[in-house]
Amino acid sequence: MVRHLTPRPDSLLCAALAADLDAADLRSEPLRDAWGAEADDALARGIRSPLLRALAARTDPLATLGRLFVLGMPQPLSDVAAALPRTGVDGVERLGLAYRSDDLVVPAALIRPQSFVDADGVGEWWIASDLDELALQHLDEDGVLPPDHVLGVGGASRTLASLVMPIEVERALDLGTGCGIQALLVSRHAGAVVATDISERALAYAELNAMLAGVHNIEFRLGSLFEPVAGESFGLIVSNPPFVITPRGADVPEYEYRDGGLVGDALVEAFVRTAPQHLVPGGSAQLLGNWESIDPSTGPGAGATGSETGALGMRRLESWIDPALDAWVVQRETLSPLGYAELWIRDGGTTPRDPAFDSLLDAWLDDFDARGVTEIGFGYVLIRRPAVRESGTPVPPLRRFETIAQAVTSAGRAFRDGLAGHDALADGVPDRLLVAPDVTEARHHIPGQDAPSVIELRQGGGFGRTVSVDPALAGFVGVCDGELTVGQITSALAELFEVPPAALWADLEPRLRTLVTDGFLVPVDPDIAE
Repeated sequence: MVRHLTPRPDSLLCAALAADLDAADLRSEPLRDAWGAEADDALARGIRSPLLRALAARTDPLATLGRLFVLGMPQPLSDVAAALPRTGVDGVERLGLAYRSDDLVVPAALIRPQSFVDADGVGEWWIASDLDELALQHLDEDGVLPPDHVLGVGGASRTLASLVMPIEVERALDLGTGCGIQALLVSRHAGAVVATDISERALAYAELNAMLAGVHNIEFRLGSLFEPVAGESFGLIVSNPPFVITPRGADVPEYEYRDGGLVGDALVEAFVRTAPQHLVPGGSAQLLGNWESIDPSTGPGAGATGSETGALGMRRLESWIDPALDAWVVQRETLSPLGYAELWIRDGGTTPRDPAFDSLLDAWLDDFDARGVTEIGFGYVLIRRPAVRESGTPVPPLRRFETIAQAVTSAGRAFRDGLAGHDALADGVPDRLLVAPDVTEARHHIPGQDAPSVIELRQGGGFGRTVSVDPALAGFVGVCDGELTVGQITSALAELFEVPPAALWADLEPRLRTLVTDGFLVPVDPDIAE
């Protein structure tokens, strides 16, 4: 049986290990080159034999450490000692990352390179985490994750990283830090970061990963939700909380990395109700979460028609957020109770072939039935204490709850620019506007006709929106170069279309506001315009 060790962070040993990993070139591209792009892609699907075939004859440090820490496979003691001349086998044992077994070194953790891109450029860190199901199976385990399993950088972590706004703040909070990846990313734009978790193992991994990265502005605290930061405020709060809805009181495994210990979506509710108390004026909180739609005959929204059921989750979420706050929620997908239960049972390592699968499925479905849950939504939540004008009066709050199914890129910039656009619109449409660089126009013609039947503006980044516009709005956007004022453009278009300027402006103004908050048009700084 593999030893379930807890990491023991040590700054000197972590510095030595980072130097050894660097010397071995244990990074994403060299590893991909070593075992091939197709084999690298196969690893993401749980297939590793092609990687082992590619490395079969190699005992160099990259191959040895790749098998030991990236794949989670025991390696010969002599090879590991040669690959870690500064740290030594004693060092990785003292860190709690591996242990000796006869003439082998057995991994107790994974260490994988994780690349990132942000406003400051491209980088890569080594991120340590617990052994995954594939590694546990190789070590003669059943592959089922232990309850205190600490996850590495997964899909949810990457999603949250992509939607966190790239803004500079004095203090930031990463609530439920896990392996610490969000705290590391936020630390690049924050003077100080507090990272919290209910799991001592997670905090140990997060602190070790910060040491491996040479990052020193993160403080780690143990505790649930906002208890470790009582009375403190932050410019940015980020969280990939344990939001998975798990039956309570049933014989269902609970995993610290995903289960918050509360009934239904109560953890997300607790976060969105409490987070604003820990925000400075203008500060923002961002998280991933699930929210439930409840049968209208048994829960909130009683009396709604069946066709409205899918919207109940969003309406419940909206009711948790103080109407005086900015709120921007993007629902990415919804799942039925059956689909949701199967997803998270499989996530814990149990498949339909396992005897326990049916009993777990029944426990989930019984819980959803008892509480009248008809659908579970997933998405992004952004809450902000409204910005304040120079006059001292607050900007009217943004309240935006939408479903977006299309591909999303650079969501963090889209959120940031959307809030900036909302603030700029507080005193009217800005005097000068500029077309965002990722916006293109498409015109569709019926054969034989000169005039387009459809004109669309398309967004290449952000939320990837497509907006149908008429010739007047298309013409307006087409000449938004930051030089002409909106008044000059409106007057010229009114003359072209032979309509009164006031009437044209009344038609264009609300749609221009939408284009600004959606990121199609960017306000021009008055100082720069001068």
